Amino acid sequence: MTRQEAIHQARKAAQRAEALASLAERYATHPDLHHKVTPIAEAGSVLADTARAFAAIAQALPETEA
Repeated sequence: MTRQEAIHQARKAAQRAEALASLAERYATHPDLHHKVTPIAEAGSVLADTARAFAAIAQALPETEA
C-alpha cells in the first residue's frame, strides 16, 4: 500500500462515517426509526476508527512521487 492509497482509503472511510452519522441523526428525530440509531451510529464509529487507522498508516509511509 502506498501513502496515496492509504489516504484514499482514509478519506473513503471518513466519508462513509459522515454519511452514517447524518443518517443516524435523521433517524433520531423520526419516531418510527429510533431503533435503528444505535446500530447505525456504531457502524459509523467503526468507520471513523478505520479512517484514523488508514491516516496513521499514511503518515507512517514514505512519500512517493506520482
